[in-house]
Amino acid sequence: MAEIEIKLTENEERALREIAMRTGKSEGELIHDAVYTLIRQATHSAKSGITQARGLWKDRDDLPDFGKIRREWDRL
Repeated sequence: MAEIEIKLTENEERALREIAMRTGKSEGELIHDAVYTLIRQATHSAKSGITQARGLWKDRDDLPDFGKIRREWDRL
């Protein structure tokens, strides 16, 4: 497991210590849980955005023929 140094404000450190005492978890466990949650949310958001965008323009008839444009670019 990697070690990463972080700097917290006094208020953040105090709050983290209080939460650790209330929950019975170590400060390190709380930080690890927070990072895990952040990664899970960010990954879910990215996948969700891609999924929502899929097929967004499929029914549009006002778009140019992208295959034709690409073939013209390839000729140049």
